[in-house]
Amino acid sequence: MERYRPGTALLVVDVQNDFADPRGSLYVKGGEEVVPIVNREIERALSDTAVVVYTQDWHPAVTPHFRQYGGTWPVHCVKETWGAAFDEGLIFLQGQIVRKGSDGGDGYSGFNMRDPRTEEVSSTTLVPILHAHAVERLVIVGLATDYCVVETALDGLRLGFEVTVLTQAIRAVNRRYGDGIRAIERMREAGAKLVE
Repeated sequence: MERYRPGTALLVVDVQNDFADPRGSLYVKGGEEVVPIVNREIERALSDTAVVVYTQDWHPAVTPHFRQYGGTWPVHCVKETWGAAFDEGLIFLQGQIVRKGSDGGDGYSGFNMRDPRTEEVSSTTLVPILHAHAVERLVIVGLATDYCVVETALDGLRLGFEVTVLTQAIRAVNRRYGDGIRAIERMREAGAKLVE
């Protein structure tokens, strides 16, 4: 399979310290294992002149996304902190960054953010970036399978992109047993290609 043919973008989803590093506040078990695989894919994509886009959770310190303010999650990926930075082992050769959750909303999908109080949805900068590069196909890697990866993949499909997810380069939170497996099935059923 020609992974990075013309019109393809590699989406590196949330490979950040709080998720990928065991010291992170919302560490995803095995998150550090994806870093060398993602690095290999970044190098492959750039050598084939594909576009690389990095998504980044980028929350304010106070947001209803966090448990202490009525949300689901512990404090994580607060903008300008170590936890929000890309994992220290991740190579950043070139590419654009799409920050999400910066308005205090939930930033699961790379394509949009949702206000947890009003349910209002706003777009990120991802679609304009992809359109500017005539992207028709997405290859997705990163964290976490059952949240940001699956939501980004499903939104990509809904928006008409062809979506491939590299299963060796994703890991799940698994708040409930099997969440990662269910997320993979949701992506497959929606039309994503799941490859190692």
